[in-house]
Amino acid sequence: MTEQLFVEHSLNWTGGTGFRVRVLDNEPTADNPPVAAIYGEPADDCLVRIHSRCVYSEILGSVDCDCHDQVQQAKELITAAGTGVIIYLDQEGRGAGLLAKARGYVYSQLHEADTFTSYRALHLPADSRDYAAAADLLESLGLTRVTLLTNNPEKVKALESRGIIVKREPSIVPVSDPARAYLEAKREQGHLIPSLTDS
Repeated sequence: MTEQLFVEHSLNWTGGTGFRVRVLDNEPTADNPPVAAIYGEPADDCLVRIHSRCVYSEILGSVDCDCHDQVQQAKELITAAGTGVIIYLDQEGRGAGLLAKARGYVYSQLHEADTFTSYRALHLPADSRDYAAAADLLESLGLTRVTLLTNNPEKVKALESRGIIVKREPSIVPVSDPARAYLEAKREQGHLIPSLTDS
């Protein structure tokens, strides 16, 4: 395993104390490198959430997706458990970037299409995210087994390809009607989400 370089410090937050932040320093030229929010003293089988940036929900309060609520749920579960890790990746718009995401929104609203259809129409990959940095951060913490809060099988595969044993825990939160349509589209793309059309 390659030695992982990082910068780490404690963090004051609204819940009190306990979180520390580890920023990956493998690529010094990166403006927004991957970061891990570490609660307590993580050990094998602890809860882990790998989360990609979503400006619309996390900053602007959009309810078109479940991103904000998923990361909040992860924080609550991890603090209740007493330990765990949230890894935050700067991979807006399923890796395509914020501008591509905005263009996808425009197409979706004009054509009443889901975001996967919009990305195809704009000749964008459905999902170009990469989770190697998440594995780097977990390895830097000495973790070889994790309980991963996710509905995305690609995250599981990415960690397993690095030799990390994964137990998947679904990440299901209450959602708005627009988000239900988004999640249904993700389910059709292979995400492990129960059908929302009958509930």
